[in-house]
Amino acid sequence: MNKDTKKHICMVAYTSYPMDLRVQREAETLISLKEYEVLFLVPKEKDLPRNYVMNGVNIIEFNMKQYQGKGNLRYIISYVHFMILSFITCTKLFFTRNIDVFHFHNMPDFLVFAAIIPRLLGKKVILDIHDTMPETYAAKFDKKSRILFKLFCIEEAVCCKFAHKIICVNHIQRNTLVERGIPDQKIAISMNVPDHKKFNYITHTKTGVKNKTNFKLVYHGTVAKRLGIDFTIRAVSKLVDKIPGLEFYIFGGGGEEDILELIELSKRLEVNQYVHFNKFVPMESLLPILGEMHLGVVSYRDNMATALALPVKMLEYVFLNIPVVAPRLKTIQYYFTEEMVSYFEPENVNSLASVILELYNNELKREKQAQAASRFIEKYGWEKHQASLINLYKELAHANE
Repeated sequence: MNKDTKKHICMVAYTSYPMDLRVQREAETLISLKEYEVLFLVPKEKDLPRNYVMNGVNIIEFNMKQYQGKGNLRYIISYVHFMILSFITCTKLFFTRNIDVFHFHNMPDFLVFAAIIPRLLGKKVILDIHDTMPETYAAKFDKKSRILFKLFCIEEAVCCKFAHKIICVNHIQRNTLVERGIPDQKIAISMNVPDHKKFNYITHTKTGVKNKTNFKLVYHGTVAKRLGIDFTIRAVSKLVDKIPGLEFYIFGGGGEEDILELIELSKRLEVNQYVHFNKFVPMESLLPILGEMHLGVVSYRDNMATALALPVKMLEYVFLNIPVVAPRLKTIQYYFTEEMVSYFEPENVNSLASVILELYNNELKREKQAQAASRFIEKYGWEKHQASLINLYKELAHANE
């Protein structure tokens, strides 16, 4: 296929592209068809912005870094700064590269307006909702104001109306959007499941070696107290005398204040020798490490945002045949039965510790649980969502032909 006949896609995300498997998965799915070219706009990773190619996707970095602190105002300023840079670049690319579809990954939702000129001139816009802003903001900053929540709902509604198509990450999230007035026929689901080409859980777990003398718990991803990692550290403090060789491995990054607070908590509880903090590790390097783990622990707090979340780390544990401990939250329970996951009561350290101890003492249950959980992958694997994403793009990119 000649380059001139290709469909040109511009994706935009306020994220770390090398670390964000969802955005990589969607971009790489498109370029695998050869009829699409994808440009991806993101904040810079290092001191200087770069333009580079990763697995066929052209990455353009802006001269700004992603803010990961706790300041409300600084978040808003950073979002607006990124939106302005995106508007300038999207407009320029529209005229110089003849972009056919602009695909924006939230947060924030209002990034879609970076494509206002192309949209007015007939080009298509997708809003990819990773997390709903009203619930996420309420959970992240612990705001209870109904007025503020409604303002974010209005922002969401306006942005969804501006976009031609909405992508969301699970069925519960879609139902929430529909309840808020977003047309169901406008919404597609692209679940945040592992790419079957990068994750081969059967092959991997056959070669993975689990140490018989240690019992290893793992959490990987964003490190933030709001995600309940402190509950697992507290549970470890109750279990070190009951589980010989207990270790808790944390892989990831996030706000420096949160990480320091969690480190201080482990010291205060005198379990710092059992809790191991590690920086982000590329997935290809992390896979063999995960293969050595006995339990994946998701200990999210119970709030409006986590009720709508299906943690990607949890799905990766399932894909790697690692049994999972998880809180009884709405979306997780929608997809996973008691046979597939060991549940504990949200924000209850004693309940969490009890479930971990039970699984430690019952290796057969761990094996059966991991096997049962694999049914989720059979039903919702990426190869199924991949087809839906491709069909959505064929509908939009070829709409004016």
